[in-house]
Amino acid sequence: MGRELAREFPIQADVVIPVPDSGNCAALGYSLESEIPYEMAFVRNHYVGRSFLQPSQLIRDFNVRVKLNLIGELVRDKRVIVVDDSIVRGTTCKARVNNLKEAGAREVHVLVSCPPHMNPCVYGIDFPDRNKLMAANHSLEEIRKYLNADSLHYLSIEGMVKATGLPRNSFCMACYDGNYPVAFDPAMDKHIIERRNGRGHTLGESLEAEKAQIRLL
Repeated sequence: MGRELAREFPIQADVVIPVPDSGNCAALGYSLESEIPYEMAFVRNHYVGRSFLQPSQLIRDFNVRVKLNLIGELVRDKRVIVVDDSIVRGTTCKARVNNLKEAGAREVHVLVSCPPHMNPCVYGIDFPDRNKLMAANHSLEEIRKYLNADSLHYLSIEGMVKATGLPRNSFCMACYDGNYPVAFDPAMDKHIIERRNGRGHTLGESLEAEKAQIRLL
């Protein structure tokens, strides 16, 4: 998928770096295809989990701050391509772009090795509701400005499928194109048991609680 990214979006840069560990393979593929040097400029704290899975924005912001440490010497005064596997809420990516620019990177180009996530997964993957998905609610240019990146590019659906060597109908593409291959009941979401036991919140209650949370970033 990284090689496909390089073919779709050839960018003049000095170094390609991944957001570890999720972006490692795609960044390496981009580097090999483009012949731009690859560096592990971010060092990951493996005791911190996926930030987008955390229940509150405050916890997500804290996790982002302690999750990765940047080796500034590898990016200072350079044009940087930073590769990740996805942008869900945008919390992690925005912090990484700011880290790179604060460390002296001249340009920061964000490349994502999958298409934009436009719809939630109803089959068990913990993607949030559609109104919390960055790409579902903002244009590409709006997201780029929010991230403070010099450019932003997502791998196309065609490029992603091509990289697998399998036909498109081999995969569920619902989070990208909204076509859910198996019918589902919207009322039967992952929180139904908690709500029945009085431990969960309705969607409206969750959104109100989200707005009231303190933010670090």
